Amino acid sequence: MPAMSDPRPLTGEPVSLDLLNTQWMQDGVRQDLLTGVDGLLIWLTANGLAERFTADAATLERTVTARGALAALVDSPGDPTATARVDEVLGHGRIRAKLTTDGPGEEAEFADPAWGPGWLAARGHLDLLRTAPDRIRACAHGACILHFFDTSRNGTRRWCSMAQCGNRAKASRHYARSRED
Repeated sequence: MPAMSDPRPLTGEPVSLDLLNTQWMQDGVRQDLLTGVDGLLIWLTANGLAERFTADAATLERTVTARGALAALVDSPGDPTATARVDEVLGHGRIRAKLTTDGPGEEAEFADPAWGPGWLAARGHLDLLRTAPDRIRACAHGACILHFFDTSRNGTRRWCSMAQCGNRAKASRHYARSRED
């Protein structure tokens, strides 16, 4: 079976934000990669999870549930209901300490492996919140729904992509100024 290409305009973000970015706008219409197991397989592959988890209906359902919980948290940080939704997802897995030949290690465990991808995304979001919560951003373009982790040196990135959303905003401002003149 040939590999399907990832149609999303922004990839490569940390796993929690990459899960949020399975929904995006294209020509004013919301797109959703996770409408079927083929899209889930694309997302799992993009995040190095395809060999660990199965792209099936149960995993799809639980991953979409985790995406909704993360979206609620990102949209309303600190909201108790959103926090509880993420905690619910995190309740489906745990970290087990272990000793390997390379030294101390950790391994994620799940009673139901279908929760694995969503749990890993929620756990990854905790890491972002621990390290730099102010760098978790939504694109500043009003018609864009993508999220990114700002890794710029001075922390002032505003757009998911300067080539796309940043350029559109600049063009809109230029057009508005030229209309005023």
